[in-house]
Amino acid sequence: MAYDRTLLTSEALQTFLAEHPDWKHEGGMIRRTYEAPAFLKGIAFVEKVAQAAEAANHHPDIDIRWCKVTLALVTHDAGGLTWRDTKLAAEADRLFTEVAGR
Repeated sequence: MAYDRTLLTSEALQTFLAEHPDWKHEGGMIRRTYEAPAFLKGIAFVEKVAQAAEAANHHPDIDIRWCKVTLALVTHDAGGLTWRDTKLAAEADRLFTEVAGR
């Protein structure tokens, strides 16, 4: 499956970060830690993110520590951040609100 591997411009990345202030640009990735109200809510969130990631064929690094779930996104085969990363990040924000009520 072919897709656009164009890297985000600095301006596009800064716009995304301004619109999604909980996401941080660290180590060439965008990263966010969500804190769920309970462990099982965090697991339900991970399941929803996994479904969205599979549908997009774009898979984040996921770290689960009790009620905290950290997502890290980068388009490895493009060598940096692309629209695929910001799109999945925005979808993760929406899914967290849906699952955790926040």
